Amino acid sequence: MPVRAAGARTESKQAVNRIRFLLTFLAGVVAAAVVTAVAGSVGSFAATRYEDLSLFTSVMNLVRRNYVEPVDEGRLVKGAVNGMLAELDPHSSFMDIDAYREMQVDTRGEFHGLGIEITKSKDGFIEVVSPIEGTPAARAGIKARDQIVSICPTEVPDDWTEKCRSSKNMSLFDAVNLMRGRKGTKITIEVFREGFEAPRPFTITRDVVKVVSVDGRILEPGYAYVRVRAFQERTAEDLQKVLERLHEEAGTFDGLVVDMRDNPGGLLDQAVKLADLWLSEGLVVYTKGRVDSQRQEFRASPDGTEPNYPIAVLVNEGTASASEIVAGALQDQHRALVVGQRTFGKGSVQTVYPLEGGSGLRLTTALYYTPGGRSIQEVGIQPDIVVSDSLEVASTAGDGPRRIREQDLEGHFTQEDAVPPDEEPGGLSEEEDVDVQLARAVEVLKSWTYFERLRETAKPPSLQARAEDASPQP
Repeated sequence: MPVRAAGARTESKQAVNRIRFLLTFLAGVVAAAVVTAVAGSVGSFAATRYEDLSLFTSVMNLVRRNYVEPVDEGRLVKGAVNGMLAELDPHSSFMDIDAYREMQVDTRGEFHGLGIEITKSKDGFIEVVSPIEGTPAARAGIKARDQIVSICPTEVPDDWTEKCRSSKNMSLFDAVNLMRGRKGTKITIEVFREGFEAPRPFTITRDVVKVVSVDGRILEPGYAYVRVRAFQERTAEDLQKVLERLHEEAGTFDGLVVDMRDNPGGLLDQAVKLADLWLSEGLVVYTKGRVDSQRQEFRASPDGTEPNYPIAVLVNEGTASASEIVAGALQDQHRALVVGQRTFGKGSVQTVYPLEGGSGLRLTTALYYTPGGRSIQEVGIQPDIVVSDSLEVASTAGDGPRRIREQDLEGHFTQEDAVPPDEEPGGLSEEEDVDVQLARAVEVLKSWTYFERLRETAKPPSLQARAEDASPQP
């Protein structure tokens, strides 16, 4: 069964066969035996369950017989399942055939559409986490934090009475389904952004979107930069190739910036492999769930570990799930300094279970913890050095401009929920816009390297001579 660590993350059956230690981030139905001193308690527990099923059947029959119009019983059952899962948490959901296929496409990193990562804003509208570089959305001028207030699809669904529909209270899957489509077709979305007096229409031509999960470059002699956009099936392998290319250009690094800003997460095994590139031993992450199979530890190995150069990890409010696992592991293991803003705070594990007929179930099955025993659920990863993403606000405290986080999602697990009941949790070119956080990260790496060299340098001869003169003579 596929495992996702970020937001929710999933994997296809083929990927499952290839990955030996895939976690399950969604929970299955567990039968529990209740032992009490009161005779008949087990029987009464079972009776309660059957009474609940009887209630559901009664309501279903009443709707089928008496509703003002004929009803699709299959649609009613799926609606009931969705309602049941909505009572659990924001990341558990039923996926019909189309949604399940969409999930598998996401992990492969290629699809036809606009090229944006989206989430739900606090007021219910669809919000852009970030446009993917080089995609139709980015070329059209869509920006992070834009609110998509309505969608005007190419083909209007049969049950719509309007050409455009508000995205308020629209599910993320429905929004994605409306915005994706064949290459060359056009879609209009109405966008509101800070500074706009009213929403503005953006007409975008769909294209093949290939999500390059990793890229990198040399910032200046000795200092390298890698950008990790998502955790897909080949992310760790792609990162190794990028690092090899950068080493060929620059040799051993004096410092490396790992940029995981606006990385929504993805596959857990890829997050573990990524962290393992810079860790030679110790925990990367561990998970705890109600079922014993969800209690697992993932450890680093010495094989293939990168040289011990300084690392700065860039994060922000869009850094979620699997990317938080990497940042937390490198921070707890004292392998890197985390720079930027407090992260999203998704510390839950979802497992995807395939169901009959090609549908699937995404269920929260566990919570994950950093090597130091921290749960980041709701609270996120707090950077070692806090830096706003604007020139106006850059400090060592505070979170900067407010964006939606896990704690804003209705029905999310709280930080208290995440504490296990049985234990306490152990350089840029001139033509580019100024990236305040990246510039600060490079400064941190240079300071780090400077002080390391100071410690390795022997005392100047003059100081050494003074020390010898001051020593007692025989």
